[in-house]
This record gives sequence, C-alpha cells and structure tokens, in this order.
Amino acid sequence: MDFRTFLKNNLVRLDGGMGTLLQARGLLPGEHPERWCLSHPEEIEAIHRAYFDAGSHVVATNTFGANLLKFSEEELDAIVGAAVGCARRAAAGSTREGEKFVALDIGPSGRLLRPLGDLDFEEAVSLFSATVRCGVRHGADLILIETMNDCYETRAALLAARECSELPVIVTNAYGEDGKLMTGASPEAMVAMLEGLGADAVGANCSLGPRALAPVVRRLLAAASVPVVLKPNAGLPRIDGGRTVYDVAPEEFAAEVSALVREGVRVVGGCCGTTPDYLAALTAATEGIVPLPVTEKEETVVSSYTHAVAFGPDPLLIGERINPTGKRRFREALVAHDIGYLLGEAVREEEAGAHILDVNVGLPEIDEVALLTEAVTEIQAVTSLPLCLDTADPAAMEAALRRYNGKPLVNSVSGKEESLRAILPLVKKYGGVVIGLTLDEGGIPETAEGRVAIARRILAAAEEYGIKPKDVIFDTLALTVSADPSAAATTLSALRTIRKELGRHTSLGVSNISFGLPARDAINATFFALALDAGLSAAIMNPHSVDMKKAYHAFRALRGLDGGFADYIAAAEGFASAPATAGAPPAPTRAEALAEETPLRRAISRGLRAEAGRLTAALLSTVPPLDVVKEEIIPALDAVGRAYETGAVYLPGLLMSAEAAGAAFEEIKARMTAEGGVAAERGPFVLATVKGDIHDIGKNIVRLILENYGYRVLDLGRDVPPERILDAVLAHRAPFCGLSALMTTTVPAMRETVALLREKAPFCRTIVGGAVLTAEVAAEMGAALYAPDPMTAVRFADGCGG
Repeated sequence: MDFRTFLKNNLVRLDGGMGTLLQARGLLPGEHPERWCLSHPEEIEAIHRAYFDAGSHVVATNTFGANLLKFSEEELDAIVGAAVGCARRAAAGSTREGEKFVALDIGPSGRLLRPLGDLDFEEAVSLFSATVRCGVRHGADLILIETMNDCYETRAALLAARECSELPVIVTNAYGEDGKLMTGASPEAMVAMLEGLGADAVGANCSLGPRALAPVVRRLLAAASVPVVLKPNAGLPRIDGGRTVYDVAPEEFAAEVSALVREGVRVVGGCCGTTPDYLAALTAATEGIVPLPVTEKEETVVSSYTHAVAFGPDPLLIGERINPTGKRRFREALVAHDIGYLLGEAVREEEAGAHILDVNVGLPEIDEVALLTEAVTEIQAVTSLPLCLDTADPAAMEAALRRYNGKPLVNSVSGKEESLRAILPLVKKYGGVVIGLTLDEGGIPETAEGRVAIARRILAAAEEYGIKPKDVIFDTLALTVSADPSAAATTLSALRTIRKELGRHTSLGVSNISFGLPARDAINATFFALALDAGLSAAIMNPHSVDMKKAYHAFRALRGLDGGFADYIAAAEGFASAPATAGAPPAPTRAEALAEETPLRRAISRGLRAEAGRLTAALLSTVPPLDVVKEEIIPALDAVGRAYETGAVYLPGLLMSAEAAGAAFEEIKARMTAEGGVAAERGPFVLATVKGDIHDIGKNIVRLILENYGYRVLDLGRDVPPERILDAVLAHRAPFCGLSALMTTTVPAMRETVALLREKAPFCRTIVGGAVLTAEVAAEMGAALYAPDPMTAVRFADGCGG
C-alpha cells in the first residue's frame, strides 16, 4: 500500500527520539549522529526495529542534520543511502505485522534566511533539494520535514521536496509556549502556507510536551484540511542524578496524545526524550480508536510569515499606495531604485490600518522580475501584513510567488485563455488566493450577467488545475462613472450575484470609479459603502483617505462587526481634525509612541535601514555622536526590545530594528573616525555554537542585538571545541560567553564547555541557550544564565555593568 492511501484511511504512528538513544549507545559529545549510519549501522537498525516492534508504522531515517553544510555530496549520498538501508532492514526484521514505511528525515539547516540572516532562499532550496534527491534515489517512501522554527525555511524545504520528488510530505514545526514559531508564525499561518504548497500532513513536533502543545494542536485542527500531526517531547528536561531525564512518563504521554487523537489528530509520534517504550504505550492507547475524518475547511485565507488573514463578513482593506499608477514620486523612486521609499509606504499603510498590501512595481523602463522580487522580500522584512502580488507579467509573478513568505493574494487572472494558462499553474504550484478579473478576450462585458459568466469559467478552469474554489475571489471591475453612468450599478449587481449564487468572496479597486470627477474621495467613499452593502469582501483602496475610513468604520459599526463601537470611537477621534485628502498622513500609532515619535527612533523601531542612516547623518551635523547614541539609538532599541518581550513585536521586527540601528551606528563610527575618536564599546562578549552542532540561528541573533547595544562580540562560529572557546575567553579577558546548542546530542559538549570555563576562567559569566535547554538544565551545568531569547542576554549583560 502506498503511504498516501494509508494516511487517508488510518491513524498513523511515527517513531520517537533518536539522539538520546544514540548517546546511550556511546555517541560521543560533538560527534555527528548521521555518521553512525555508516560506522554503526547495526545500532541504527536496532533502534528502528525497536520502534517498528513497538507499533510505529513509519520510522524516520537518521538524517535529521544530513545536508551539504555538514557533508560533501559523496558523503551525503552515502549517509542517506545507508540510513534508508538501516530502516529497510529494520522493517524486514520487525516481528510486528502491518504496514511499514521509511521517511526521509529533514531537519533545519541551522541558518537564518535573508533578509534576517545570511542564507539566500534559493541556496536553502538547493541545500534541501540535494538531500531530497538522495532520499528519492535510495528509495524512501515519504519525506518528513520536522522541527522547523522559521516559516521561510520551512517553505524552502517543502518547495525542494515538491520540485525534486513526487513523494508524500509531512511537515511539522516547533512551536514555543506562546503558540508561535521562533520567527512569529501562528499555526493558522503555517497551515495556510503549507497546504498551499501541497503538504500531505501538517503539525507540531519537539519544543514542548503533549499537554503544552495541545492548544497549538487544536488551532491546527480548526484550520487544516489535511491530516494533523502531533510529535511532542516527553515533557521538559530535568536533571536526575546528573542525567538529563524528561518529566512525562510513557503512560502519561500516551494518555495525553491519545486524547488529542480523539479530537482529530491523525498522525502521532514522539520527539526528544521519547523511546520505544513511549511508542509501545501510545500504540496500546490508540489501537482501538477510530480516527476522525479530515474535513475541508472552507475559509479563504492569505497569510504573511506571522499570521493568517481570512476573508469573511468583516471587510478587509488592501492598501493601494505601492503602485506607480498616477503617482509621480513613486515612479521616480522605482526608476532610482529607491527601495527605502517603498518600505516607507508599506509602513505607513500598515499604520493606517490596512490588512493586506498591494505591491505593484510595473514600469516599462525597469526589470520588473527583479524589482518585484526584491520589493516583496524587503517589504516583508518591515511589515507582518500579507501582500497582494500585483503584476501583468507572469515571469514577475512566478519570481515573486517563489520568494513570498506565506500564502499571498495573487492579482490577478482573467478569463482570457492566455491568462488562465499562465497564472493558474503558478497559483497551484506556489499556493495563494487568486483574484479573478471578470473580463476575457471580448473585453469587459457591459452586463452583470456577462461578468458573472466569466467568473464561472474562471472558477471551472481553476478547479481543472486543482485549485480549490475557496482560493478564488472575484473582481467585478469598477469602471469610471464619468464615462458610463451605469458602470457602478453593473459592477455592484455582478458583485452581489457572485456572492449569493457562486458563494465566492470579492474585491474591488474602489477608486477607479471616480476618475475624471472632482472631489473624488466623496464618490469613492459612497461607492465603497454601496459595495460593502452588496457583499464586498475586500477593497483595494487608499488607507489614508479619511472619507474611505469613515465609510469603513461606519459600516462595521452598523453591521454589528465592531463590538461596543470601540474601533469606530477610536477612529472618530482623528476624523474631526484630519483633512480628507488622499495623502493625509495617519495618526500616530502605538509603534511610534513606543519610540516617542522622533524621526530616527521611528525609523529604527520600524526597521527602515536607509532612513535610519540618512537621519543619523543629518543629526550629526548638530548633535555630538555619543548623544545620538544615548538619546536616539539606545532608547529606540530599548522600546522595541520591550515590545518584543511582551509579544507586541516578533523576532523579525526585532532583527530589522537592529539592522536599522546598525546603519545608524555606521554613520556614528564614520563621524567619530573622521574626528579622530573611537566609539566606546562594551564587552567583549564571546559567542559560539558548541562542538558538534552546526545550528547558529540563535547565536547569530544574539550577536546582532548585542552589537547594536554597543558590545564588542567575538563570534567563533559553529561546531567550536571547548578548548578554543576557553582560549578566546582568556585571550580577551571576556566577561561574558554565550553558548548555543539546538540538538540533544550536543548538550554534553555544552556541559563540558561550561565546566571548563568555570574552572579556567571563573571571571567569565556563561550564558546558554537553545531549544533543548531549560533554566534547570542550565543551572545544573553551572551556567550563569539561561537565555530563552536575545533580549534576556542583553538585559543580563547590562545588569552586570557590561
């Protein structure tokens, strides 16, 4: 039986942990566990066989960290081949009856993708593709992408799996106690993106125990139209007699996981701390359970890298300002490649209340493929809003779709056969919600009936390409009433019919209605209100227009969509004094208030690098460099840091603020160097990922934040032996040393390093962090601090006097 069929009709049991079992069999600190597939195949085979005997239907190959960052092409192929062979022999030698499958296990690369890190998206796709091709070549039955804590890297891995194989793909992410990934993605955002890209099952693994992951699982179940996976840890690690153990026993683990199976989970297993005993208990607890059917969720959803936005009764606002049409200054910025101007527009639209941002950079004199891709990537670095990719060029659309971090709105496809053939395959491959324009080779029909007929044809064509109806919305095309007085009525009639008869959501470019007329905002706002009453789901509009916002907030209040009129009352405070012009700036927001509204603080708080550098250079003409640091840069970073600690800002926002502060510091350093001075630095602060571990995302994040708080950081890199770390601490008399480890198998190397520093460099305070650590484990190994996030490390160092 093939795995997709088995998944469709059965509750599927995966296996449990691998690292701790290898340590018990003699894996040395810092040793790559994947190499045991070649050096100790009998041990790997025995572990797999124990899981099959315990009731696992699927075992994951010992290839979690097998990629080209660690191994050559030849060694990677040999390791994957040996790993699949170990699992195959284990299946053949298992005493338990039933279906048995081998999953190619793929874990994170250990690096953060650009623009937040140094790994390019296509490099990441190539990295994962190499491992996938090896798995296909050696006969894996399916692919398991697991423990991903970044939405963008998850996308790269799934895209690689889809482009290099036809195997089923299960994807699980590591969610924190806040219910989000490290870079801020919610379960709903991950479901939207992963289903759009064609994952066969989605879920959660690692990070927490089953009880702590239950809220995340329930959100996945509510959002997913594919099977949901749960592969939790055996609780949290603690120290018992010098050994790391976990606080959830097999029977308790099985009871908690099986309870979630009764709620709808279809694929189960274990992660860190779980053993064949856990799987045996889980098998006993679930064998009699009839799995609940997977239901199709009918919500139309787009997403960014942090959250999903659903089309529904509450209308959405799509910001229209990132578009050169009728905007001379914007056209000039595009021609001059002034990306900073685009980013400023994006930030202002978000602050004005847009839910989605339309992005259009189409001009005849520019390379739209390159610029749209760059604009999408850079805009996603400074705003967490989903984007609407707006282009008439299929090549530009594909390039932007490929790089988009989430599930975008695609603007657009028409009823023309050429458009259908060009755009729909892209939407199917990369995922998205596509806007269908109700026009075809004959132009825009003059009647509502004609436009609805085109909508039906687009819907039918989309289904032929495998695109679900919920992922198609329609624009019935607002034409200018100055040329045709019946244009508004026709558009609204078609819109109303599509909502009622086809049950699809709708969007409109509202301002098109008023071309050629004076006082356009009055016409636009009134038409907007009529369209909302007709069932408009989303408007592409100017979020700075006071008249449009009045219509929007009044409609929501009158339709009972604004509980207690809170939003209307808050918005009304700005209506009385604000001019109703299209370019009116938005009222100050909480983000600006955090930075106390000075221009430089605002630029840093929103991650606007170019603007931060420009404003700093201007300030330095009148303000001493160190005063700029003390009065502008540090307060802005502190404000963003506090917002991050309270969950109001996500990790990417923190990093982009640090980048903007870095641009400001470069101006400071240049000025002080020119004047013969040297910027004061604190520290030094030694950082390293411990021996045997190549994952340095956490370390790199801490480095960036520390540097922008004025610390001199000595980054020793990844896979660093204890002796080299000690040498660096002694050579620089460093008061602080930060150590990172992601894998269970590298915690002993961290413990060894901490012990060595305590003995040989007692003046150095050691800070440790990583997914496999807790405060208790850190204290047991003698570290001065467990830092679950970068701001904890900064606050600690500041508290110690830097």
